[in-house]
Amino acid sequence: MINYRIFCVSDHTGVTVEAVARSVLAQFPRIEFSSTTLPFVDSVERARAAVARIAAESPALVFSSLTDSSLREPFHSAGIMLFDLFELIAPAVGSTLEQPPTPSGGRTHGMTPGYDARIDAVNFALQLDDGLSPERLDGADLILVGVSRVGKTPSALYLALQYGLRAANYPLTPDDLEQPVLPAVLQEHQPKLRGLTLLPERLAAIRQVRYPDSRYASLAQCRDELAAAEALFRRHAVPILDTTRMSVEEIAARLRHAA
Repeated sequence: MINYRIFCVSDHTGVTVEAVARSVLAQFPRIEFSSTTLPFVDSVERARAAVARIAAESPALVFSSLTDSSLREPFHSAGIMLFDLFELIAPAVGSTLEQPPTPSGGRTHGMTPGYDARIDAVNFALQLDDGLSPERLDGADLILVGVSRVGKTPSALYLALQYGLRAANYPLTPDDLEQPVLPAVLQEHQPKLRGLTLLPERLAAIRQVRYPDSRYASLAQCRDELAAAEALFRRHAVPILDTTRMSVEEIAARLRHAA
């Protein structure tokens, strides 16, 4: 199998270009990729240093989100082909809008909720993690529900950090699963509930890492818990998301748009 070196170059954090590169490269499953991100390439000197590093490890595919054309010039002068988001897309958009783009590094991040709102949401997610402070569930935008280790905590934190959503999470214990209805504290917030589930085999593998060869990690236990949880979700008309083959980014995006 062919292995390609990938570089993601950005004048800011690199989050945007990394996401685009992953999406594009996922279309080539027969090729292996090893990726390096070079963030904060926000001066010509840093651009030249990035060019020197990439040239030393060529051949490589280089994705970039360098808004200033002067930062792209060292790459072009060195004969490095850039798959640049702004160079390839912004002119076409500008033509449609009949207005030239105005470069400004890091502006895409200004489109997300403000810093204070996101930090507040992260603090909220931490304070209401794993069923803590149920009396504060009124303040949640979403409440993620499911058995242990289905991805509730990372999804809640990603929703907070990326989208500024106040997401709580509540674990369904074996005692909860023996009841015919959801815990009363959740029933009063039913419109905010989102049920997370996944394949029993995947849950068993995750639990096995944490508690090897335990009843908690056994496939039979995982099947029983997931079946009981999904029955509760259906009984209370709670939307269910199967996270088996999803990254935390995809889980959060789907939860956000289903909110």
